[in-house]
Amino acid sequence: MSGVQTPALWDTQAASFDQEADHGLLDADTRAAWRDLLQSVLPAAPARIADLGCGTGSLSGLLAEAGHVVGGIDFSPRMVERARAKAAATSATVEFAVGDAAAPDLTPAAYDVVLCRHLLWALPDPEAALERWVHLLAPGGRLVLIEGHWSTGAGLTVAECRRLVEVHRSEAEVVLLTDPVLWGKEITDERYLLLSGA
Repeated sequence: MSGVQTPALWDTQAASFDQEADHGLLDADTRAAWRDLLQSVLPAAPARIADLGCGTGSLSGLLAEAGHVVGGIDFSPRMVERARAKAAATSATVEFAVGDAAAPDLTPAAYDVVLCRHLLWALPDPEAALERWVHLLAPGGRLVLIEGHWSTGAGLTVAECRRLVEVHRSEAEVVLLTDPVLWGKEITDERYLLLSGA
């Protein structure tokens, strides 16, 4: 499902990562679209959210600004460095840490939401990662995955992602993310949000 992903590889991409509209959320309309999308699937603030594979922390910051208690983890030190700098320049308070998002060193059953965007497809053992993530959720907690099967051939189809989640959860609701405002461009591939509340 994935190529070899290393911290060093992502460190080299940290400086330019936010140039993609959905990464940096620098455009006001794109930022608002992601805020509205996430608010539609998250519990009311203040929810405890683990943002796994947080990259430069754009979603973490967005959620913290909305009143959630957010912790972000990424295995790239440069990504985390940029995430901390971005949060410091705003009103967002986020705890960022360098770590393995596939096996996060976090307290079990302590989170209302585990959020992961564009990471599951790249993991060597996505089923094992999902099992760990589910154990981080408090009773009634929500798993929110943003994934896709991109025109490059990489990624996970909706069916593949749902099958992985249903090994551990009884619910897997999919929302297709076709609005070009989310991505800063028209898309022709499969992009979606999978919500599992149980």
